[in-house]
Amino acid sequence: MSAKPGAATPTYSPKVVGRSRLPIFKDSDLDWSRPDGRGFPQCRPALLQTGAVSSASGSAYAEFGNTKVIVSVFGPRESKKAMTYSDVGRLNCNVSYTTFASPTLGQGTDHKEFSSMLHKALEGVIMMETFPKTTVDVFALVLESGGSDLSVVISCASLALADAGIMMYDLITAVSVSCIGKNLMIDPVTEEEGCEDGSFMMTCMPSRYEVTQLTVTGEWTTPNINEAMQLCLDACSKLGEIMRDCLKQAASASDE
Repeated sequence: MSAKPGAATPTYSPKVVGRSRLPIFKDSDLDWSRPDGRGFPQCRPALLQTGAVSSASGSAYAEFGNTKVIVSVFGPRESKKAMTYSDVGRLNCNVSYTTFASPTLGQGTDHKEFSSMLHKALEGVIMMETFPKTTVDVFALVLESGGSDLSVVISCASLALADAGIMMYDLITAVSVSCIGKNLMIDPVTEEEGCEDGSFMMTCMPSRYEVTQLTVTGEWTTPNINEAMQLCLDACSKLGEIMRDCLKQAASASDE
């Protein structure tokens, strides 16, 4: 796991730096509190564990507040569609929800949009040329939907790929921000996502400090976009450290 028994669960909240421009949070907003009591720039504690599924080539479990995700990786295996030789491998991604993940879903569902976005986030970081004419399958299951589901899925999938020994340029981390009025709330929960004016999600390779994907919806001002990018970059970097610590601890445990 990412934290030793008895130790506090680590968080990846970004550092709030001083600004020359007017602050986003005005005095009239200071009495407003988030549903889980966090500050606006504060992320939820992150609990990470590898090797969650023994039958998979690699797997990981992630728990960010009430959002709980498990990802299994299978392969590389011989590609069924490889009728002709290909210099690069294929990547299949599937994101689904359990029947009890959210009261609004009502039944277990496959989320095609999330599956597509997970594929886009991972294909740029995996060294596809290292497994030609083969396929790697990534299955993400959302056990409980508590907000920022896709960003947790992407980060957990990266950890599972590393656990499976899939060659990557770097780990990939993802962080979301919601814009509600003039307020920016990092790592939003379901209640905040339900009333947001805009959403922002960034995926990046923290060691290389390279952004791999940006997803922006809703209404955003230029200052808010800049602020959201800085918050996400800092949080992604800190989340990357937590993920690397998780892998180091797993490797140390296997050597004992």
